[in-house]
Amino acid sequence: MFTGIIEEIGSIAQIKRGGKTLELVINAKLIMNDIKLGDSIAVNGVCLTVTHHTKTNFSVDVMPVTFNATNLAELSNGSMVNLERAMAANGRFGGHVVSGHIDGVGEIIACNRLENAIVYKISLAPDLANLCVAKGSIALDGTSLTLVEVGENYLSVALIPHTQKMSLLGRKQIGDSVNIECDILVKQMQKMYAKAEKNSKITSGFLLEHGFL
Repeated sequence: MFTGIIEEIGSIAQIKRGGKTLELVINAKLIMNDIKLGDSIAVNGVCLTVTHHTKTNFSVDVMPVTFNATNLAELSNGSMVNLERAMAANGRFGGHVVSGHIDGVGEIIACNRLENAIVYKISLAPDLANLCVAKGSIALDGTSLTLVEVGENYLSVALIPHTQKMSLLGRKQIGDSVNIECDILVKQMQKMYAKAEKNSKITSGFLLEHGFL
């Protein structure tokens, strides 16, 4: 479990590519202080497991389902990545509840500066739009943000100066991709609502038949 507060920006030291698999070696500093084999690390918002580590880097595997669902396949040697360790039980939730399980990949379609903020407009698959609520939470490349606006096929967010400095999002350009993770609480609520609606006897046909529609 993560909070979407990026701890540091690391860099890709080495990539070993399979068909639809990756083995990544990632250089880092801050998070190496207490890293252990089997730890969960969010890499650009993707929850990955530490398989090996030294004093200066750690290794993770990317399996086909993650390869297909995220933008990690776009990484190359030297690429910068957002890093966050799993939250300690005694820590504060500075962002929101982030699982590291990506729902989709969006593309930056507009970028504007509004005084001290950078406002991004990002493409959004229609099936994810129902999971996004204006003023609600979203994680983009693992960074916890507040949704400014949600349309049928896009979302917009604004980055304060601190977020611009501490995460890679402030360096993104039009055309760049971002991993999208919708708020897990909204996803759970939607699932519960869909199940309740399916089992309910009050349907649109029932309402029409009895003069409510």
